[in-house]
Amino acid sequence: MAALKALAEQVIVITGASSGIGLTTARMAAKAGAAVVAVARNEEALRGLVEEIEAAGGRAAYVVCDVGQEGDVARVGAAAERVFGGFDTWVNNAGISIFGRLWDVPLAEWHRMFDTVYWGTVHGSLAALRYYRAANKPGAIVNIGSLFGDKAPAVQSSYASAKFAVHGLTGALRQEIEHEGWPISVSLIHPGRIDTPYNEHAGNFMPMQPVHRGMIYSPEAVAEAILWCAAHRKRDMFVGSQAKLAAMVGAIAPRLTDKVMETLMFTSQQSRTRVSDDDHRRALFSPGYGGHERGTHEPHLLRGSSLYVKATKRPALTAAALVGSGVLAWRWWHRRDASAPDVPPPEAGDMAQLTPAATTQAPAAIHA
Repeated sequence: MAALKALAEQVIVITGASSGIGLTTARMAAKAGAAVVAVARNEEALRGLVEEIEAAGGRAAYVVCDVGQEGDVARVGAAAERVFGGFDTWVNNAGISIFGRLWDVPLAEWHRMFDTVYWGTVHGSLAALRYYRAANKPGAIVNIGSLFGDKAPAVQSSYASAKFAVHGLTGALRQEIEHEGWPISVSLIHPGRIDTPYNEHAGNFMPMQPVHRGMIYSPEAVAEAILWCAAHRKRDMFVGSQAKLAAMVGAIAPRLTDKVMETLMFTSQQSRTRVSDDDHRRALFSPGYGGHERGTHEPHLLRGSSLYVKATKRPALTAAALVGSGVLAWRWWHRRDASAPDVPPPEAGDMAQLTPAATTQAPAAIHA
């Protein structure tokens, strides 16, 4: 199978590039030497990003696009060919969530969210696939899934449904491409909870403002996984142990996981102090505020990087480290046993003292 280009030699299309994970990925890709085609609805934020990259000596262009519209997405590929002669990686990152119980969210909002999260991924994957096939070249498609695409939570039923669909689409597309023998890599990123404006952009039908609590990861951790998949044929990458844990525990003990999530999710995803505003739709039908990588959260522990991502990038080194740790543990245990003092066997007299005294009464006879 043909190798993918090194990151510094690539042109990368990134949807949802005006904020959060997409914005961080665009900046990191440009810093690594790649040319970036930034895609989103917020033109002001995109223009600022391109100016920033070019001022630092990088190469970038932008396309204002609603990924839910197939015609808009087709213009992205055409622009990449016109400006840079084509592209090497397409990242389907654009997304938005909705908070609220299934029956509280109007169907119009459901449809709009699916247009962005699911159909945006379909449109982008098809655009990338058609270009790679027409150009007869290897390339990468990187789709952004979610830990909620592995285990659905209460209060985000619409978003989880769309991400489950993205996971299914990605797996099926990979099989179809591999069956044809085409040199196109298809990767799925499974982020945990990430420090982005996710909650601020999401539609909200809860009484309080959506928030993240507990452990969250930086957008740089997700961008690191995305850019690794751009240059390496990797099937899945989980960002954060919580993402992998949700997939594993949900499969092994689904009912127990349901109970835990039922207990936690209704309260842990809402602010304790900030009441929701009246704009329930937020960025669903119009661009959200752009230029921000991070969001606002209540008490949390921020992880700047994901050890799981770093371990996945270097499987041989990780395996060697695990084997080495096992050997060291075995040697420590062996030395511990060897250093234990020898206890001499008891003498005959000692054995006599340990033996219960014999009874002088003869056992009773058993009569038939």
